[in-house]
Amino acid sequence: MVEPAGVASGVTRRQANLFGFAVVAAMMAFALYAQYVEHLSPCNMCMLQRIGVIGLGASFLLAALHNPGRVGAYCYALLIAVAALITAGLAGRQVWMQLQPAGSLPSCGADFWSMLDMMPFVEVATRILKGGAECQAITWSLFGLSMAAWVLIAAAVLGIGGIAANLRCRGPR
Repeated sequence: MVEPAGVASGVTRRQANLFGFAVVAAMMAFALYAQYVEHLSPCNMCMLQRIGVIGLGASFLLAALHNPGRVGAYCYALLIAVAALITAGLAGRQVWMQLQPAGSLPSCGADFWSMLDMMPFVEVATRILKGGAECQAITWSLFGLSMAAWVLIAAAVLGIGGIAANLRCRGPR
């Protein structure tokens, strides 16, 4: 009988979920480093992506701490999938904005925290998703890809990995 990937390798669900959480923690550490050490101010869309990344990390951490059986693993796989899709969608939207001709998008307006002081979160998110020139600027890149592109790639890989880990790796005995 062929065993699913993860079972043969000896990786448990808890280990896989802890690894996913560690990757997300490293992503957030880099985002904070870029902001506070490199002085790269995050745009409004970046702030929404951070919320998505934190949600993805929380999903991995909850799955690792709970270490559920088969049914719970399916629930955590779904939770990770939703968080990864939202994060990838936000990052994808920003990548799309960055590909538009310079100056083709209007200004976002106030910064994220000021907007939250003035209006409810849903309205803030809606305004930000419409786009803005600040979100269009590429202030950092690695191998020709913007930070938003790397968040998109990371969310996709973490989402697929988290789903696979929770559905295929060995759980508690």
